[in-house]
Amino acid sequence: MTPQKTDPAAVDPGSAPAPGPTAAGGKGRRRRQDGPALPRLGFVGTLRWAWRQLTSMRVALLLLLLLAVAAVPGSLFPQRPSNPATVTQFLKNNPAMGPWLDRFQFFDVYASVWFSSIYLLLFISLIGCVVPRILAHVKALRQPPPKTPRRLSRLPQYGTLVVPAAVEADVADVARRAGAVLKRRGYRVRLQDLDGERPSAAAERGYLRETGNLLFHTALIGVLVSVAVGGLFGYRGQRTLVEGDSFVNTLIGYDAFTPGANFTASNLDPFSVRLDKFNVTFDRQSRKYGQPIDFTANLTTRETPTSAPKRQDLKVNAPITLGNSGIFLVGNGYAPVVTVRDGEGKVAWSGPVVSTPTDGMFTSTFVLKVPDAKPEQLSFVGFFLPTAVAGEDKVAFSADPDPLLPQLNLNSYKGDLGLDNGVPASVFALDTSKLTQLNGRTKPAGGIVLDRSRPTQQLPDGLGSITFDGVKRFIAIDVRHDPGSIGALVFSSAALLGLIGSLFVPRRRAWVRAGRAADGRVMVEYGLLARGEDHRLEGARNALGRALDDELVADRSVNGNNEVGGNAGADRGTGL
Repeated sequence: MTPQKTDPAAVDPGSAPAPGPTAAGGKGRRRRQDGPALPRLGFVGTLRWAWRQLTSMRVALLLLLLLAVAAVPGSLFPQRPSNPATVTQFLKNNPAMGPWLDRFQFFDVYASVWFSSIYLLLFISLIGCVVPRILAHVKALRQPPPKTPRRLSRLPQYGTLVVPAAVEADVADVARRAGAVLKRRGYRVRLQDLDGERPSAAAERGYLRETGNLLFHTALIGVLVSVAVGGLFGYRGQRTLVEGDSFVNTLIGYDAFTPGANFTASNLDPFSVRLDKFNVTFDRQSRKYGQPIDFTANLTTRETPTSAPKRQDLKVNAPITLGNSGIFLVGNGYAPVVTVRDGEGKVAWSGPVVSTPTDGMFTSTFVLKVPDAKPEQLSFVGFFLPTAVAGEDKVAFSADPDPLLPQLNLNSYKGDLGLDNGVPASVFALDTSKLTQLNGRTKPAGGIVLDRSRPTQQLPDGLGSITFDGVKRFIAIDVRHDPGSIGALVFSSAALLGLIGSLFVPRRRAWVRAGRAADGRVMVEYGLLARGEDHRLEGARNALGRALDDELVADRSVNGNNEVGGNAGADRGTGL
């Protein structure tokens, strides 16, 4: 087939160029294709455009979402300020990925350049968005309500009222009384044309809606500032205290410590705490037998080294405050007291050993490392039973959480514990892969079982002995210092109040106009308009109609058929 030439105008008549100079000339055709030429913004114009984009609500919400996403790596990867040893181990275990993560500051997320940039941009965006709105709102508060529209009947909520002829009333006086009604209903009123034939009262209410909205956004900035202050200058630490032990608030006194980005040792409050006694009350009467009812730690505290000692009780959900730091009770358990003698007969260890509870009966895991034992380092692992009872399979278990029949069931080991190679290790775990087991159920020497009837057992090969001396209780405390906590509480409460106001306070405008009909009666019309969505506007119109009726119609017997709201919505095309 022979191809035929196709006229573009025949295919799409709308694409044919219009006759005239524009279609005939090449420049005209090129102008239609390229569109109108836009003016250059320039440097100042570009900055103004960028500022408007940054301070828009859309960008603020996007930055808030981006900040939440940017905080996720802080919970996925170990952070160097809180646990540098874990970071070092992570880098050692991940030689390929670890250096790249470290290069992009994934191990110090909250002090990284990219996280700080998002945080700073969010601050600037919120401030740049809120400040102009505050200025505009203050200006709106000073302005009077808008003038009365010419035709109130076009408003979404409209009503009329007739003042009976028997009630002597002047139209200006009716407008004033209508304005008084609006004031009593919380409107700000502006009287207009009192000297004319159709005086009116213009009113507006609901300024608290915008005030609440601005309060919410301003409080959100305050919350961010408070969180930033707490993250920069606060700290949090954990410590385990056995009965009789003392704790001084210094860096070396903590078992674990998480400082803020700008923390210094001078931020520590110089208090001290001693655990005198820890009392636990268990349920002995109801079906929940053995469940804990109350935990009370009797403490002796000093706020400063020179202050007098003070007796205080620490309970769950009832922290104590020393200086600017709060002390919280977060855990408890048993600490069996043992004495270990080495093969040379010397005391290599003596004191309480914190055990970790594993169930409601306080069955606890026990780990003890004795690196000072000679000629071999010793270690023990097993479990502690507060009230040991043998089961049908002759395996002991704890039948009660109180230490009625305390018992230690242990395995012993010898060998290098690896504490001198500089690699940190948990005191609550024992790596037995490179150790030689001495005691155990499968060993000729059997396992170690210590209680009140048999407190001491010799170790095989003359490597020493272990003695069960008694039981003490311990508590785990959490020390928190957050200088931004009060600010966060105040601003979050203010944000909640502002949010309630912005959601439930309606923004409305109302107008009431009075005029005299040909028969001498005073005709009143009123209308309401909502600024935004307001499902209660019709109810507000009915309530206003009833209030005007009560105020203006003094003698109901003259016009008994005058209903509340008059002919509301009737004759909307004419009005007065």
